[in-house]
Amino acid sequence: MTDLDIAEVARRAGLPASTLRYYEEKGLIASTGRRGLRRQYDPGVLERLALIVLGRTAGFSLDEIARMFAPDGTPDIDRRLLAAKADELEARIRELGVLRDSLRHAAACPAPSHLQCPTFRRLLRAAGTGGPLPSAAARRVARARR
Repeated sequence: MTDLDIAEVARRAGLPASTLRYYEEKGLIASTGRRGLRRQYDPGVLERLALIVLGRTAGFSLDEIARMFAPDGTPDIDRRLLAAKADELEARIRELGVLRDSLRHAAACPAPSHLQCPTFRRLLRAAGTGGPLPSAAARRVARARR
């Protein structure tokens, strides 16, 4: 297969050409040369871009993603790093579940004012300290939803 120009890679990858240029600047991808003023890429760059997008979606930084490739460009992904990121995502999913339940409680709370609801006030205190929502409050919110 012949090289693809930057516009074709951008179209197929669903990324703007500016992102491709930035990834090239960061060393995540490499062009094979130019045809006129347009960068050319090996078709294999599409798979590499898919890995980069997957990593970004999972929450990895570009520097972390760059370390997931061997010097020859082949993927060399640390499985422990993946497991740690999965643990982080699991914790975030739990936090988001508590937040979702809290919002549902606030929307349906029978108290005349949200500030008169003890559960809502606990949630406000937790949010004000920047800490995680209290698990006891989360359980009360979940019970209230039943």
